[in-house]
Amino acid sequence: MVKRKIIWSLRAKEDLFEILDFYYKRNGTKTFSINLHSDFRKNIKILEKHPEIGLKTDIENVRNLIDGNFSIFYEITVNEIHILSVWDNRQDLEKLQLK
Repeated sequence: MVKRKIIWSLRAKEDLFEILDFYYKRNGTKTFSINLHSDFRKNIKILEKHPEIGLKTDIENVRNLIDGNFSIFYEITVNEIHILSVWDNRQDLEKLQLK
């Protein structure tokens, strides 16, 4: 089993920040955002070891790891996993941009 390097796209970094910032502002505390960020980190560690765990999408080599209300869209290459987007599944799917 090969452990692939995780590469975050700028879009994915922005998505994650926006989600965490939204809950910080909404709740007036960092607690939920910290816990949510921890959940994302745990899911990324799972992807490192088991990249095929996510659901296949219509885009070649792109998968979707769903955890509750959130999805991590990623692309698998031989040596890397590219995180393309972090998505709140309650948003309008037509706004989702992966590439």
